[in-house]
Amino acid sequence: MNYWLLKSEPDAYSYSDLENAPNQRTLWDGVRNYQARNLLRDELRSGDLAFFYHSSCKEPGVVGVCRITATGITDPTSLDPASDYYDPKSSAENPRWITVEVEADRPLARTVTLKELKNYPQLEDMVLLNRGRLSVQPVTEDEWQFILGLAEQ
Repeated sequence: MNYWLLKSEPDAYSYSDLENAPNQRTLWDGVRNYQARNLLRDELRSGDLAFFYHSSCKEPGVVGVCRITATGITDPTSLDPASDYYDPKSSAENPRWITVEVEADRPLARTVTLKELKNYPQLEDMVLLNRGRLSVQPVTEDEWQFILGLAEQ
């Protein structure tokens, strides 16, 4: 199993929105960064776990855990001319943008804030703290366990 961090602005889609979605599942659509797309396309696998991270808000941080339930899905927003994420160079036959389906696993007991994460040398190599703008990021097993431990404090 691999571990990930998926970022979403809570005003656009929050962990609560995921919990309230049909079957507590949604597509992780609208990603328009090639590095993040490549991770979605090539690295994420069904059964992997991901932290759900609220970004671009008053108190950014890890708020929940979700599970990858399906991979290799053409991002439907890339094919929809009415979508802000429409890409005329993408087609069903040759999709440029790929997504995954995620399912709510559990909310964390408390939000582990970005400010807090920056305080721990155990996390100094974490992608979030070094290349934080990426919306899909790998998390090591040690980082994963450490953050889960923080959430329980």
